Amino acid sequence: MSSMNETMTLPENPIVAKRDTVRLTAAQALVRYLSGLRTRIEGSQGDEIVPLFGGVFAIFGHGNVAGMGEALYQYRDRLPTYRAHNEQAMAHAAIAYAKAHFRRRMMACTTSIGPGATNLLTAAALAHVNRLPVLFLPGDIFVSRDPDPVLQQLENLSDGTGSANDCFRPVSRYFDRIVHPSQLTTSLPRAVLALTDPALCGPVTLALPQDVQAEAFDYPSEFFESPVVEYRAAPPNEKDLAGAVRSAGAAKRPVIIAGGGVLYGGACEALRDFAERHGVPVCETQAGKGSLAWDHPLQLGSVGVTGSTAANALAHAADLIIAVGTRLADFTTGSNSLFTKARLVSLNVNLSDAIKARGLPLQADASLGLEALSMALSHWRADPAWTDRAKAEGAAWRATVDTITQRRDLKPGELPYDGEVIGAVQRSSPASTTKDIVVCAAGTLPAELHKLWRTSTPGGYHMEYGYSCMGYEIAGGLGVKMARPDREVIVMLGDGSYLMLNNEIATSVMLDKKLVIVVLDNRGYGCINRLQQSCGGVPFNNMLVDSLQFGEGAPDIDFAANAASLGALSEKVANLAELEAALQRARQANRTYLICIETDHTRTTEDGGWWWEVAVPEESASGSVRRARAAYMRGKENQKR
Repeated sequence: MSSMNETMTLPENPIVAKRDTVRLTAAQALVRYLSGLRTRIEGSQGDEIVPLFGGVFAIFGHGNVAGMGEALYQYRDRLPTYRAHNEQAMAHAAIAYAKAHFRRRMMACTTSIGPGATNLLTAAALAHVNRLPVLFLPGDIFVSRDPDPVLQQLENLSDGTGSANDCFRPVSRYFDRIVHPSQLTTSLPRAVLALTDPALCGPVTLALPQDVQAEAFDYPSEFFESPVVEYRAAPPNEKDLAGAVRSAGAAKRPVIIAGGGVLYGGACEALRDFAERHGVPVCETQAGKGSLAWDHPLQLGSVGVTGSTAANALAHAADLIIAVGTRLADFTTGSNSLFTKARLVSLNVNLSDAIKARGLPLQADASLGLEALSMALSHWRADPAWTDRAKAEGAAWRATVDTITQRRDLKPGELPYDGEVIGAVQRSSPASTTKDIVVCAAGTLPAELHKLWRTSTPGGYHMEYGYSCMGYEIAGGLGVKMARPDREVIVMLGDGSYLMLNNEIATSVMLDKKLVIVVLDNRGYGCINRLQQSCGGVPFNNMLVDSLQFGEGAPDIDFAANAASLGALSEKVANLAELEAALQRARQANRTYLICIETDHTRTTEDGGWWWEVAVPEESASGSVRRARAAYMRGKENQKR
């Protein structure tokens, strides 16, 4: 033992290598991180590694021009920045870009604080409903609070930590406010997970206080060494699969409902193989249209409220519904009145979707789930008479579509309706190509296109109908064209949607992303006008002629002139023959081309369709409303509860 007066010699501390760091502002770190992300795209010619983010849409203002603007400029060669004209519209374009890439690639959007940020909220809700990835980077107020209240700051007198950006919380799959630059090292990987995980997929919001954007931090260098983002395809577990096999094995009259998950999961081939092997007919939701070629013998067409006669007849008579990758929204289920005789097996990556309508869940990737189910049911087939009936009714429906869309012999002075315009647009496509992508979102057209549009190509039908957002169409078309520049993108919309949001025509011209835009002018909100009357109401405040007016009254709007003022080529046509000729000119044009045609707001496709629950007043002085209420209550008797 050492004596007290001996000097103790302690070992030297080992030399610890200093971790490599790079000093960046929070905005610079965020942009550098995003620009370095890569993802794997599977293709017929082999896999390709590409940037996960195709770019950033930006409208600068105070709150993002100094921080994010400087960072985006630094990395502009690795992460392109696109200027737009409206924040909601640029977000729609970003969402459409992701949808056109089947959620494998995406974009970000940055805005100022205040109205620039809150203009994104409608698009955020749209992306959330449709399970589509988009990264929102709105500017936010100062964390320091030194200049409070700053321009456009929303002062919450009960919560000093809040800002207008807290409105994003319920419409985001993941939300974070970056109050210190170091937070990005944990927040960004979580954000990417929410954007790319099949079950979690949806919008992400990272609120960026403007002082924090400009604040520097020593980031670990390895933070920017991101691995390739891989798509995670989850197989079914044995318990789920066994339950689905028991339910399916006893069925004789099965029907498959193909939802958007079939497209996002790359399961079109697995779907076709399952249908053919087991003799099961297929119908499609709005998001799933294009999963199976329109002329496949087992294709029944659209299902639900906007469904074909074939699909709805067989879905209503089925003893088994295999729902693949669908949210089972009310337009698909006929407000839960369509599948009343069937057991429901729901194959979905999202368990909350899989258990809807008391379905038996089969939680899995669509392709792996269909393959496993088919293998387990190797000797099972639908009743041959059922399969034969499906083929016959599917063929009859296709003949009906022919009759509707091929009509050209309108009477003098008779305006075409949407179905006849759709036929003209479809005829204008070269017979040797399937490269058209039709884009739409709201009004009467989604019902008509769901029934009548024909596509053999996954992604050839691009409909935003989860949120049914008027104004999505042109901005969405821009996003689709950015994702698929080799395809002809045809935007079809009504005059109401056009007037709500048309400014990205100018962006399409500026970016050389040509669109063919067909405006069906029915002089108001024709779809809701008909719904209003079907509920017993009188025409009121929907068509221009039925709205309160003063002075010279409703204007005669020249949509072609408006589009021309935004840089597009344009013309107005008087009939279907002129429309077909104009479409050929539009296809040959070198920039965005708009065609306007007046249509009949009173006519729709009578074939197909199903009951949809729209509550009618229980008390009214109007006899027509009381009659509509009685019909509404009769409809509710058929709902599955």
